[in-house]
Amino acid sequence: MSQTIAVIDFGSQYTQVIARRIRECQVYSKIYHYKTSAEQLRADGVIGIILSGGPSSVFSPKAPIPDRGLFELGVPVLGICYGIQLMGHLLGGKVSKSTHREYGHGTLTIQKPGRLFNKLPKKLRVWNSHGDKLIELPPGFAAIGTTDNSPFAVIEDRKRDFYGIQFHPEVFHSERGVDVIRNFLVNVCGARQDWTTKDFIEHAVADIRKTVGKKSRVLLGLSGGVDSSVAAALLHKAIGKQLTCVFVDNGLLRAGEREQVESLYARNFKIDLRVVDASKLFLRRLKGVTDPEKKRKIIGITFVEVFEKSLKSIGHADYLAQGTLYPDVIESVAIGDNPAALIKSHHNVGGLPERMKLKLLEPLRELFKDEVRAVGEACGLPREVVWRQPFPGPGLGVRVAGEITKARLDVLKAADTILQEEMMASGWYWKVWQSFCVFLPVKSVGVIGDERNYADVIALRIVESKDAMTADWTRLPYDLLQKISNRITNEVRDVSRVVLDISSKPPATIEWE
Repeated sequence: MSQTIAVIDFGSQYTQVIARRIRECQVYSKIYHYKTSAEQLRADGVIGIILSGGPSSVFSPKAPIPDRGLFELGVPVLGICYGIQLMGHLLGGKVSKSTHREYGHGTLTIQKPGRLFNKLPKKLRVWNSHGDKLIELPPGFAAIGTTDNSPFAVIEDRKRDFYGIQFHPEVFHSERGVDVIRNFLVNVCGARQDWTTKDFIEHAVADIRKTVGKKSRVLLGLSGGVDSSVAAALLHKAIGKQLTCVFVDNGLLRAGEREQVESLYARNFKIDLRVVDASKLFLRRLKGVTDPEKKRKIIGITFVEVFEKSLKSIGHADYLAQGTLYPDVIESVAIGDNPAALIKSHHNVGGLPERMKLKLLEPLRELFKDEVRAVGEACGLPREVVWRQPFPGPGLGVRVAGEITKARLDVLKAADTILQEEMMASGWYWKVWQSFCVFLPVKSVGVIGDERNYADVIALRIVESKDAMTADWTRLPYDLLQKISNRITNEVRDVSRVVLDISSKPPATIEWE
């Protein structure tokens, strides 16, 4: 690439969000391991560097320390959170443990806007997450912004174009955070803002062709959701008949989902689609399992085994393709060997067996959901596919809290069908990020007519989000909530109570398990 912004990853859960925000500004970004040499960055033609946050302290013996030569490349550098502390530590300043951890919202006051805060308000509500802070500036730096906890919340060295900010501009909670990043990209680095979805498609297609070659075959697990559908479109565009899609009915699908996928892809796409009914196998292996991580790993391993067995009917395949996205990777495993914390395993990331027979191909693993949708639209996929709400790879397996049984799945499917019908009819389906039901492993007393009813409980989870990294519960109209609840308790005989989940992410995740 002629213009690249390097994001140096120190293990932050938000590193990929930084990269996403850069691409949102139509500038190409690439994430680098913190051990990447300055010479490699120079060879890649980077025009600016962003140092990510991270869970470590600069005082830790195992603190991730980059090649100091990156400060001598003559390109602008922006340090975020751990990044500002690292700059202070390496360039002659002083960092100290804070008397208290600064987490959550705070007020940033800008004394001197400069190029980083050009045309922005003097006071901004920002998101903090740190336990250390800069207490003495490195030579050449000046403080231009403060918070209640830090007199050096924003610092700059205009001569070298080095900047440091203690808060996280990349997260949705920081007011005008994207504008701060854009100012760094455009005003400081001189980026052209010419990176587009079309560019991504061209590069993805070229990479797929280079990786797969002209003779290898690719097997794709097609769920009918946005991610696997866009992955299929990209792969088909790149390698055509070398792609075979396999749809696995794992018994954890929503009502009528298998029939919908068969109809949509058999009639509208010229893709080799095979359907495998493995529902009994999945439910047998999940019998008695209640731990969410064990569920995900069982589902992941079983998926791969089913794909491998599908090779007998296909003949041969070299690659297993998946619609893995950045949030899946972030929450499941560290990038490279960075010290990022594990949140939960995703069936297509943390659940893969160590010695799988197929090589892995993940063309979307550097994208967030909104980017995937943009790619899907550019590839000509229909609205009902591109804008379908996210559905987890493990399916209803992570929406039945506790043990998974056919009876519980039947109750959940019936309740979820009602929810989706009402969300569609009201128009709210297209306004929210996700809306789904969760089966709770408890029973509650109810009354039907004059009789006591001791039955199941369904939770409604309806959230707003932009990239699944953060989310908030949706304030649906009360009359709609009432209609949904009344229909579920009246039409699903085994449900006596409906509750509403009003947790945000963080501290909760969107899915319950």
